[in-house]
Amino acid sequence: MEAAGNGRRDAALGALAVLPDEVLCAVVDLLPPADIGRLACVSSVMYILCNEEPLWMTKCLSIGGPLEYKGSWKKTTLCRLGLCSENMEILQKPRQFDGFNSLHLYRRWYRCFTTLSSFSFDDGHVERKDDLLLDQFRSQYDGKGPVLLTKLAETWPARTKWTLQQLTKDFGEVPFRISQRSPQKITMKLKDYVSYMELQHDEDPLYIFDDKFGESAPTLLEDYSVPHLFQEDFFDILDYDQRPAFRWLIIGPERSGASWHVDPGLTSAWNTLLCGRKRSILFHRWALYPPGRVPGGVTVHVNDEDGDVDIETPTSLQWWLDIYPHLPEQEKPLECTQLPGETIFVPSGWWHCVLNLETTIAVTQNFVNQSNFQHVCLDMAPGHRHKGVCRAGLLAVPGKFIKDNENHPSVTMSGWNHPDMSRKEKRLKSSEPLRTSNSINHCSAFEFSGVQESLENQDFSYDIDFLSQFLEKERDHYSSLWSPTNSLGQREAREWLRRLWVLKPELRELIWKGACLAINVDKWYSCLEEICACHSLPPPTEDEKLPVGTGSNPVFIVSGNVIKIYAEGGLVYAVHGLGTELEFYDLLQKSGSPLINHIPEIIASGFLEYKDDIYRTVPWNGKGIPEILVKHYPLEVSYANSCFPLGLWSKQRFGMSSSTDVSDRPIWPYMVTRKCKGDIFARIRDMLSKTDVLHLASSLGVQMQNIHLLSLPPVEQLSESGNNDVKEVVGTCDDATVLPEWQQLVSTLNRRKQNVKKHLANWGNSVPQVLVEKAEEYLPPNMGFLFKFVKDNGDLVYPCPSWIHSDIMDDNILIEGITKLNSSGERERVYEADQEKMNAIHIIDFSDLSIGDPICDIIPLHLDIFRGDTDLLKEFLRSYKLPLLRGGSITDVYNSVRNSKFSRASYRAMCYCILHEDNVLGAIFGLWKELRAATSWEDVENLVWGELNRYQESCTL
Repeated sequence: MEAAGNGRRDAALGALAVLPDEVLCAVVDLLPPADIGRLACVSSVMYILCNEEPLWMTKCLSIGGPLEYKGSWKKTTLCRLGLCSENMEILQKPRQFDGFNSLHLYRRWYRCFTTLSSFSFDDGHVERKDDLLLDQFRSQYDGKGPVLLTKLAETWPARTKWTLQQLTKDFGEVPFRISQRSPQKITMKLKDYVSYMELQHDEDPLYIFDDKFGESAPTLLEDYSVPHLFQEDFFDILDYDQRPAFRWLIIGPERSGASWHVDPGLTSAWNTLLCGRKRSILFHRWALYPPGRVPGGVTVHVNDEDGDVDIETPTSLQWWLDIYPHLPEQEKPLECTQLPGETIFVPSGWWHCVLNLETTIAVTQNFVNQSNFQHVCLDMAPGHRHKGVCRAGLLAVPGKFIKDNENHPSVTMSGWNHPDMSRKEKRLKSSEPLRTSNSINHCSAFEFSGVQESLENQDFSYDIDFLSQFLEKERDHYSSLWSPTNSLGQREAREWLRRLWVLKPELRELIWKGACLAINVDKWYSCLEEICACHSLPPPTEDEKLPVGTGSNPVFIVSGNVIKIYAEGGLVYAVHGLGTELEFYDLLQKSGSPLINHIPEIIASGFLEYKDDIYRTVPWNGKGIPEILVKHYPLEVSYANSCFPLGLWSKQRFGMSSSTDVSDRPIWPYMVTRKCKGDIFARIRDMLSKTDVLHLASSLGVQMQNIHLLSLPPVEQLSESGNNDVKEVVGTCDDATVLPEWQQLVSTLNRRKQNVKKHLANWGNSVPQVLVEKAEEYLPPNMGFLFKFVKDNGDLVYPCPSWIHSDIMDDNILIEGITKLNSSGERERVYEADQEKMNAIHIIDFSDLSIGDPICDIIPLHLDIFRGDTDLLKEFLRSYKLPLLRGGSITDVYNSVRNSKFSRASYRAMCYCILHEDNVLGAIFGLWKELRAATSWEDVENLVWGELNRYQESCTL
């Protein structure tokens, strides 16, 4: 029996009493709801811990999806999980226990019920202006410091229409996105959210933070306009579905707000408050504090593989209550109180947090202009050093001193290794302020070389030249892994820079500087000039200085010629990419394949070497081992006497995916081809009718048939001695009974299968968790089962692999004769396409050529070019005509095993999607929204790939 009084905690918890309440709450938070319910019955203290509203709030929000608050988070959670009926009274009068006190729980309770009336209005430290001329804004504030503008929104309809009562009347049934610390996307109907605001007492209340409000409630966009000071936005040239999130509707109750952060991608922002009051807190990076200052109590996590930056911070209310009061006066942030109708400007890179003093409604937008363009480009570049420095300043550089201005004491930097820090993650932490000290000790885990000495007597500067010295010079920015949290992906960023170059010629000097930071364009342009000079091509014009396309290799168009420099994957992978492509073209010529009329014509190929500060070119047609490789980068090739020793079979031996080779040897393969006529399909897709795209699908069926019918080079070339020993040729494989041609693919797929949950976790929330758990069970025990079949007499029969393009995407297809340039330089449609005209298509970019299952080419076709349209897939297959399983006696074997899942074309396609090195599943669940509710992979397989089975059946009749 439990003792009352001060001994209740020890008696109720037993051996667990040694753990502080913070730890006990964290442990309980790891349990599923049913176990929490059982644990609540163990003792009085466990009952208290297991009935905490913050605990049940976390459990509820982890479910994701539409949310309707039921008056308490426990009841809401159990109703969402179907563990109680909506009308069941699950919350009886809570039990009360004497003799138990918890400072941790009291602080949480205080944050839930405190009012913010003591945060009275003050002018703060941020300058207030009625309005500014654009020149004044650019010279005094843009990129320099925040400012409050009081009259920018005076004429907006939103000033009178955006009240909680009116918005609920007009949009009560509209679901809006909710911002909360949960990986799941959560939505609430506005009427339900308003009801939640009236009932809640949360320490970190939910608030609406919806970047898609313009889609769900488009008339709201008519109620305000972008203020004249912020209308320059370089992201405007991107299509809406390409550009990163940039505008948000914000509605929140008292105590809610945005915790400490730097706006994504180092963009700038404006925020207009329509009703209510906000206390806005910003670290002044220009006057009061050095730029890059991490607020007290905040930790910056930086992943040193991809530069991904994550912020660990208390809530805005918790920071104000627990940390702000203990800051020495000289350590306090720049402050201001924002009033209804006022607009605050937050410059690029500024730390800021917002605390709502009462129910507020606001609209905010982020933008890229001339002032912050280079910073945004710098933030895109791969690597971790510069990202850490941009956010944490010289805190990211250990062992150095920052000398501030006279009014701010020096802050010592010291090296520090956190005991639970992983090898691949660095923390930049501003420690909790010490109540007995007048300074804050800053901690860092970065270790830099090279730049460290140059900073000995240098203050931190947000100047782009200072920040760019922290870039990792050894990285190839064009094809190295970018951070998954970048404001733009690599493909989109390349397209964005190219569009800026074409559409804003008056800003080319600035755009060039940004492109040098993001994609090393200066290096690739130097390579381009040498290649043009070597092959007597006209020098590139000003319009031709930036790469075109969105692929992983720099591609330039110069005077009707396409120059591709192989940079992806390092030298070994690039060499095999060029060698395989040259071998493929040679086979096309020798076989007389009609495909030759639908691909580019090769003009020249070779290697570019950078040595002694000069570039030189070495021609190479793919035959033999070039001296430049033997001398500088020897490769072990067991079949060097073959015609194309670095072609298809050599590439198979080195693997089908890009390597991690990061050789510092400045050697790049290149190829020059004649530019094909026509428009990139990705650029004119929206101009084409369904009939046009049906014709395209039919034409692609014919051309893919030509690719898949092309004979493979003789397998005897794999070894100098002609011995086809599988393990010697293509490496080890878990199933050595499959054909040698399949060995590398099987080995790769088996390796991914072993870590399938981790593999799928790379795609974030793209895949429903219930399917992640079932992936291993769905896949075959050995991926070799997809490539061998057993006849009735026990003999093994194998399907034959074929050449596959591997990257049939909408930017690798050109269509001739559909559009023309008008007098304004824009594309316009000239006539309706017919089958004959749509036959004038070209397929480009064969650098990812490999051998494998033809279905591997149908996957990008269906998902990217056809966008999941089954009619287009049917039309493609009607022209394709080839069986999806080919080889000796395959048809007979298929007829005898047609009930086996391994024989289903749809099953093979689904397996490839699950184990694909790219986020193919993200495309699937994006195209078929209903599959987010799927509970089995068979459901996904049948909906997406069922048509392949019907086609396969028809081919075997």
